[in-house]
Amino acid sequence: MRSLVPLSLALLTLAGCQSGGLPTTRDEVEARRVGSVLGDQDGFSLFGNRSRGAADQPSGIAVNTFLWRASLDTVSFMPLASADPFGGVILTDWHSPPDSPAERFRLSVFILDRQLRADGVRVTVFRQVRDQAGWSDAQVSPRTGSDIEIAILTRARQLRLDSSRS
Repeated sequence: MRSLVPLSLALLTLAGCQSGGLPTTRDEVEARRVGSVLGDQDGFSLFGNRSRGAADQPSGIAVNTFLWRASLDTVSFMPLASADPFGGVILTDWHSPPDSPAERFRLSVFILDRQLRADGVRVTVFRQVRDQAGWSDAQVSPRTGSDIEIAILTRARQLRLDSSRS
């Protein structure tokens, strides 16, 4: 059993190697990421090099680039708590609208697909209101999340059209 640990580590190390070598600077990392995104147009991979399977789908963990960028654009008015482009998760921090400081909202955005599809994004909205006891959870209209999803999809389509024109 002890010999499996070093063997596993060696295999993981070798699996991470690519024929082009690992990028050494932040600019090289970004160039490789952008190159893989623009070269395929349907997402980016955790491991820069992708092999195609029988279904001609990219391997690795990936999300749709247009949905990712559109999600960030759409929720940019709220402070970000976390953004994971490889897992496709965006979490915002609490935000109070200027016209109603006694309520606040938080969003969770999940990019679910590599393709630009209507069911490729899911938004969960959390709402709290302030009373004498402090902040307490409150109901959110189910339409709020779907309205944000529609805004993200509209922006993603716009980004895709803009990229095909250039």
